[in-house]
Amino acid sequence: MFTKIEITRTFNATRELVFKAFTESEHLQNWWGPKGWTFDISKFEPRQGGVFHYNQISPDGSVMWVKFVYHDINAPEKLIYTSCFSDEKGNIVPAPFDDNWPLEILNTFTFSEHEGKTTLTMIGTPVSPTEEEIKTFEESQEMIQKGFSGTFDQLADYLSKGLKQII
Repeated sequence: MFTKIEITRTFNATRELVFKAFTESEHLQNWWGPKGWTFDISKFEPRQGGVFHYNQISPDGSVMWVKFVYHDINAPEKLIYTSCFSDEKGNIVPAPFDDNWPLEILNTFTFSEHEGKTTLTMIGTPVSPTEEEIKTFEESQEMIQKGFSGTFDQLADYLSKGLKQII
């Protein structure tokens, strides 16, 4: 059994701008993460083999650490990284919300532009999942869609507020 999540979203901005919003910390910190959560970057190295390590704090004060390891950054077309939950030192840990969540997810983001608008396609696939992790991932499709929809709403809002002038 093999599973993936695919999310597509179009933004009213060039792909260069959308790509920079993903790969420059001064922009990423303004929109990334669940809506209503605060976000703090511990390490940000947007290059092949580099790490993006951060924590996000929920409105009720619970802290979640996340780590990305970048595999490919091909500006402004593609971004590939593995994501996982971590501790504050960057060690991989089970997801705080479900021990059966896959330990790692391979994420591929592609950016295509048409008439000044950018279509982002995100594909996420569990890395070497167990049967139980596959089941949990498949049962979580709606939660994943909602989470990224909220995050991408924040990106659309950020882009509409003048990222064009910032870059």
